[in-house]
Parts: sequence; C-alpha cells; structure tokens
Amino acid sequence: MTKVITYGTFDLLHHGHRNLLKRAKALGDYLIVGVTSESYDRYRGKLNVQQSLMERIENVRGLGLADEIVVEEYEGQKIDDIVRLQVDIFAIGSDWTGRFDYLKEYCQVVYLERTKGISSTELRDRQHPLIRLGVVGSGRIANRFIPESKFVSGVTVEGVFNPHEDSAWSFAQRHELGFWSSEYEEFLSRVNAVYIASPHETHYEYAEHALRAGKHVLCEKPMVFTASEAERLFGLAREQGVILMEAIKTAYCPGFQRLVSCAKSGKIGRIVSVDATFTKLLPSHARGMRNNGAGGSVTELASYPLLAAFKLLGFEYEEIGFYSYFGQRDGVDLFTQIHLRYSGAIASGKVGLGVKSEGSLVISGTRGYIYVPAPWWKTEYFELRFEDPNEVEKNFYKFSGDGLRYEIMEFLARIAGGRMDEGACELSVRLAGAIEKYRSGGVVRLD
Repeated sequence: MTKVITYGTFDLLHHGHRNLLKRAKALGDYLIVGVTSESYDRYRGKLNVQQSLMERIENVRGLGLADEIVVEEYEGQKIDDIVRLQVDIFAIGSDWTGRFDYLKEYCQVVYLERTKGISSTELRDRQHPLIRLGVVGSGRIANRFIPESKFVSGVTVEGVFNPHEDSAWSFAQRHELGFWSSEYEEFLSRVNAVYIASPHETHYEYAEHALRAGKHVLCEKPMVFTASEAERLFGLAREQGVILMEAIKTAYCPGFQRLVSCAKSGKIGRIVSVDATFTKLLPSHARGMRNNGAGGSVTELASYPLLAAFKLLGFEYEEIGFYSYFGQRDGVDLFTQIHLRYSGAIASGKVGLGVKSEGSLVISGTRGYIYVPAPWWKTEYFELRFEDPNEVEKNFYKFSGDGLRYEIMEFLARIAGGRMDEGACELSVRLAGAIEKYRSGGVVRLD
C-alpha cells in the first residue's frame, strides 16, 4: 500500500483545496492529511485564520478523500510523521516548489500544480468570501507580495496587470497566477480588489481608476505626492463605498504597535525627541535612483521615519525642514535629513539610497528612552532604558516573513468591517503633505 501525506491550514475550504487533495489521493492508496493547529499557524506567521481547528478538520473529513487526519503542531513534525506513519510520498502545492526538498531523504516529494484563479462563488463557507485580488505592477515589491499573501487567510491573488505584456506574462508564470493583462479595464473586471505596486508616479491614476470601478485598493507608499491628491482619493473611496489603504507594513506589525503603546503610556516620561533612520544602498540603475521627479531618498523611504514621528508626536508640527546630499547637480537626493519641530518636542529622520547609516530608532523621554535596533521598521525587539540599568526592560515580538502579511490582514479586516480607519487616512494625507513640501523646493542642499 502506497501512503501519501499532505499538509495545510484548509481555512474556508474551497475547490482549490479539494483539487489538491484529489491529486494527492491519486498518487497512492492511502491519503493522510495534516491540518495545522492554531498555535502552529501563529508560530509560522499564518494570519487571519477564520475557522477553528475542529471546523477545518470536519471540512476536510467531509470531502471523503482523507483516510486519516493528523494535527500539525510543531516545526519538524513532517519528518516525524513521515517516519512514524511509514509514508511513501509527500505531496504539496507547486507554489512551495523546492521548499520541502529536505524531505527527499525520507520519502518521495511531489509538487502538485495548484488550482489557478479560485472563484469566491465556489467557497464552501459563503459567510467568508475570498477577496480576489489583482496586482498592479510586477517589480521588486510585487514579487515579495505574492508569497506573503499565502500566509493570510481569506485572500487569493488572481492575476497581474502591467502595460508591458512580456513583464505581465512572465510575472504570472513565475507566480502561477490565473491570468495576466496589459489592459487595465479588462484586468479590473476580473478582480474585486487591487494592490498597486507600480512606479510611484502612476499610483494616483491607477488608484482613481480602480476606485471608480468599485474596487478596494491597497496602494504602496508613497500613495501619492500631494495632500490634496490623497484627500481626493479617500473622498472617492467613501463615495464608492470601498476601502482605500496605504501599504505601510511597519504601521501594522505587532512589535511596532506595541512600541508606540509603550512610548505613549508614560513609562519613559514625556516624549521630547524621536530619531529614526532608514538607509539602503541602491545601484545607479535602480528605479528609485531615476531622476524623473519621482526618485530619490525622500520619495522612496521618508514614509518610515515620518510614520514614527507622527505616531509618537502627532501631526501638528510647527515647522519641517529638509537637508539633502545629491552627489551631482542634476541627480536625485542620495541622503536627506528631515527635521520636524513641535511645541516642546523635535523629531528627526535620516533616509538614504546612496549613503549608509545605522538604521535605529531612539525615542527620548524625561524618565528614560526606548532603543530599537536596526532594522527598526521590522520591529522585533526594543529596550526601555533608564538611568538605573537594573530597570531596563527588554521586549521581543515576532516579525514574520517580509511583514507585508500584516498590511494585507489589516486591509482584509477593513473590507470585512466595511469602513476605513479615519486615523490611517489622516496619516496618509499628512505623509503626502510632507513629501509635497520637499518636492516643492523646501530643501537645503549639502553639496
């Protein structure tokens, strides 16, 4: 007898799951299905699972394909199960190709072609419809978004749009998407939400078009370049009854949210200074280095230190200033220091694409300070430090994967709730307003 084993969360069981199990069953005589526990899902960064373990087990059992069901509860259990149950074949969806090659030492490993283009009408539980999402753009961040989306229950990436056909096609093939398109209208007709990851200067047009078509929009930062553009888009989203959200992953990761709560709780006294840095070195041919009015350190990275300042000190700064190093007269800013003066406090941010610095965050208060080591925008650890070293508090938080899954989960929650977070809308307007001030010429050159 040939034994086959496969694993999954199997949340909101749909025909893609059913087809996978049918293919796995056809590989042998006896199918064992591993269903992940709630605690293991949390450990591996799987978010937004909507059904209980018992519900998911019963749904799998109800298909009549599994001869045996086991619960996956810990890292490394696959090897233990394969050895204990004398499994001959391990089967998993092709979107995990290569990830489980280490199991070839114990059994045959088969990657099964997954079902592309899952339709929400084929969900078993119609109270929790899938969000059929399409990706606008096929560059670096879009390629990171697809694997991150697999860790969020309730969403499936259906297809991709790019005006360049070859880029759209290759992206769809690489990520096994259901369709690709170089026609935006046709693309929008096949999804109910979009993730905009195209060049910055195209965000407004793509977002406006999608909102008018009644689609929910998750747009990469900076969402737009002016406060008035942001206000118009949010106004349009409210009129259309859909969700518009700027994709700033740091704002939604558990560690950063806890950090903000700690800082504002009064434990370090009154906050007097916020100092955040985010720099990275890009090659001269990278998109962020293009001198087309949309490149440079501020447009690429300033959203992060400004996020920290606005979350900790609020929006009502009295003055903002920018000091930039360009490297050459007609180039983009390779490094910029940002200063915001508040009544009784100051914030500073450093961003760079051609100058490297320590990427930490320091929040200074009248009783102590909070130190977040680099990369602070992926907050996993921070310390509350005081005059007495014995009072130091160390805090650890899990930051899963690339972090994009946190913004995806928040996006789905807002769609399910049927309304936008007005505080987040104001944040996006203020971020756009700060970038607008920089782009309007409010900068002191350092070269």
